[in-house]
Amino acid sequence: MEVPNIFVREYLLDNYKSDMEIFFPVKDDGNLAINFVIKEQKKPKLKSHILPQSINQDDNGFNLQYTFENFIEGPSNQFVKSAALGVAQRPGKSFNPLFIHGGVGLGKTHLLHGIGHFIKNHSKKQSLKCVTTEGFINDLVFNLKNKSVDRMKRFYRNLDVLLVDDIQFLQDRLNFEEEFCNTFESLINQNKQIVIVSDKPPAQLKLSQRLIARMEWGLVAHIEIPDLETRVAILKHKAQYKNFSISDEVAFFIAERIFSNVRQLEGAINRIAAYSRLINGEITKDLAENLLHEMLNFSPQKKVSLESILKNVGTVFEVKVSDIKGESRLKNIAQARQVAMFLAKELIQESLQKLALSFGGKTHSTLLHAWKKISNELENNLILSRQIEMIKKNLDS
Repeated sequence: MEVPNIFVREYLLDNYKSDMEIFFPVKDDGNLAINFVIKEQKKPKLKSHILPQSINQDDNGFNLQYTFENFIEGPSNQFVKSAALGVAQRPGKSFNPLFIHGGVGLGKTHLLHGIGHFIKNHSKKQSLKCVTTEGFINDLVFNLKNKSVDRMKRFYRNLDVLLVDDIQFLQDRLNFEEEFCNTFESLINQNKQIVIVSDKPPAQLKLSQRLIARMEWGLVAHIEIPDLETRVAILKHKAQYKNFSISDEVAFFIAERIFSNVRQLEGAINRIAAYSRLINGEITKDLAENLLHEMLNFSPQKKVSLESILKNVGTVFEVKVSDIKGESRLKNIAQARQVAMFLAKELIQESLQKLALSFGGKTHSTLLHAWKKISNELENNLILSRQIEMIKKNLDS
């Protein structure tokens, strides 16, 4: 049976195998007695054998702007930036693997490429590869089709540094996950550096326990939403790169209304910089508001205090605030404390260290553990989910 690609074959077998068994013969072992053939894709001939290189990328595919020097540091990303720099300075000897996770547009890929740039410039003899998970899967499909999987294995398993972006796209792809896991183990056993980027921590990914455990071997670092001052610094830096001047008033106005995505901040700067050149004039606050109206949130993020979280958690769980901040391990108090830590991390733009200290001098790892625990429980605990929604509504009122 001819199919356009390997993904269609897997989809048919996963979803329609029982229906196909009605129409096609079945072997003694229960498998369908048919062979799937991948359709040959006829590609148009290119006039030139050399495709133009993106002006924003170097020969290794690294974004030229994604260097450590161009990364704006703040309380939300200081720890992750230091970890990335440590790995770049001593590949395979600092944190291995390094797993960076966080929301969209917070600088994960920037740090990944920054590691690549640094190693390329300071350790020229080391072989490195930066690949998206989709790119790794495409490599494997291509080599399976051309019966050259062994060559691919030799290439990946002889690298000194492997940088992998968007590992979350490996979820629910068991065959590809197995090959990646084998490559991962081979490199780690040789003390070769691996850096992985994801939108979720390993424990929240729908991957095998084998791979999750290996990704948690080294350092798991969370990159958080930048605070107001960091967002302003990012706007100023992006404007300077474009030879464009932005006033503090306009920078703060934009930063207060674009909270959680650095790429949106860059998009805002691109738009007002272009308009400034068009009119050959300065961008005012009113002009920025008109230009960026659909990008800005005109309900400025309400500042939630830790005291209000503690008070509302105490009310819903019927415990004292002093007990939440204390050392008691009674089940109801411990759960209230973990919920308060979860909400603090979700709603307050402060470093984990500073938030943790507010809970009677706890460590940031304790707070992160509480956040992970509550995050996992929310998937199956309807009562807990309603309690947290009730607290959030009280905080918003």
